[in-house]
Parts: sequence; C-alpha cells; structure tokens
Amino acid sequence: MAAPGADALSFDVTEAEFQTEVLERSLQVPVLLDCWAPWCGPCRSLGPVLDKLVEAYGGQFLLAKINTDEAPQLSAALRIRSIPLVVLFIGGQPVDQFMGALPEGQIRAFLDKHLQPPASPVDELRAAAAESADAHEAEAMLREALQYEPGHAEASADLAERMIARGALDDAQMLLMQLPPEAQGARTAALLGRIELARHKPAGDPAALAARIAADPKDHEARFALAAIRVHEGAWQAAFELLLDVVLRDKAELRERARQQLVEWFDVCPDAEAVSRGRRYLGMYLN
Repeated sequence: MAAPGADALSFDVTEAEFQTEVLERSLQVPVLLDCWAPWCGPCRSLGPVLDKLVEAYGGQFLLAKINTDEAPQLSAALRIRSIPLVVLFIGGQPVDQFMGALPEGQIRAFLDKHLQPPASPVDELRAAAAESADAHEAEAMLREALQYEPGHAEASADLAERMIARGALDDAQMLLMQLPPEAQGARTAALLGRIELARHKPAGDPAALAARIAADPKDHEARFALAAIRVHEGAWQAAFELLLDVVLRDKAELRERARQQLVEWFDVCPDAEAVSRGRRYLGMYLN
C-alpha cells in the first residue's frame, strides 16, 4: 500500500489525515474511501478488487483506505454500522456509498454512475478544433483525429462542415460519402443538403427582388426567389422570414409551398437558433 502522495492512486489514511487526504483531495478528483478492519473477512476480499479497479480506471478516482478500529470519531461521523463500507467523495462531500464485498461488475456500475469516462484522442482533437480560431489548424486537428479513428462519423462531419465553409464542396461530399451507411445519420444528410444548396446559385438580383417586394407585398414569387438567394449566401434567418411572410399572407397553394420549403431548409440549416425561431413562428402562423 502506498503512503499518501501526489502520484499515489491508492493509499492508507488516518483519522487525522481525513480532512486533507479525502475531503480536500476530492475537490480535484473523486476519492473512494474504503472503511475496513483487520478482523473483517469481507474486507479482505474487497480490498484487492478495489486495488485492481483504481489502477484500471487510471486516475479517474483515488482510493483511500482507513482502518475503522483506529478511527472511532470518523466511524461515528459516517455512522458506520457494518463493514466493509465504501463511500465516494466528490467536491468535498459524500455522494454515494455501498456496503459489503460486492462483485467487480457491480462496483464498476457504481463508479460509472459518477465518473466521467476519459476523453478519447478523437474527442480531445474535436474539442480543440472547435475552440481554435485558426481554420487551417482546426482542419489539421480533425484530419489527425480521423487518423486515430478512420470513418469516425462526428469527426468526419466536423471536417466536412469546415470544407463546406471554404467552398471545398467536392472534397466534403467525398468525405461524407465514404462513411458507412450505418454512420450516415441526420447530420450527414443535412451536410449533403447544404452542399447541394451551395452548388446551385439561384438566379436574380437581390436588390431588384427586394424592390419588387417593397412595391407589392403580395409578390410572393419575388419572396421565394430572394429567399433562395439568402440561403445560398448563408443568411438563413433572412430567408426564413421571407417565406414566413408568405405563410402569413397567403392562404392558398403558395402557403403550402412555402411551408414545405421551410421544413426542407430547417433540416439542413446549421443555425440552431434560427431554426428554432423559424419553427416556432411557422407553427404560430399555421394555427
């Protein structure tokens, strides 16, 4: 058993050390406190299992062991009636506990309820790419992530999204189409839809179309044409507002056409706030 130390995953503690070695250390990393005694048979069975798990979890928690025979005040404070008792401390507070020599699988389930799994290299690179202000650096990180796990659906989608933003539509499509069918979920479909929208520039002069709408608020064809241009430009909310006006003003075929177009665009729009607002107003206008 290791003595308490910065690098030790498992260590003995005394009653006098409980504040610093359990409560204070649990502010940084969860601490599992094993309350045992030399005469306790189940304690001797449980100890090696806990030792194995603290190593297997690789620093996600620390294991502190205290001899309850030598810690009467702490035993009273924890209201220990039977041992082995194992208490998990997080943030300086006891958050859960179990009694008895549980099987390893049950102890893993107990731990997994409270411990965050370690981030994979792919997750770490995706997070770093999302925070990077350098687009080229972010793409490099995502490519590195795909070297760790080729065909990772979310990393592929992250990279494709950045490719679309800089106009590399063919590369983005190829990357997405290389994903296995079972990995091509809603996000893949949305990105492929954005690629198609970006490929086809709508005809028309935005200023002239806006002038037509100003001159005749019932010129809904101008609204459709201008909305398509705004989507191509990435001005999703402006496009939604144009077609929402059609839904509000028209009660015939154009209303349904606008509704269908809005629903199609909602599925591919990357602006979650604009989609939420658009869906809300569409529902209001249809009721």
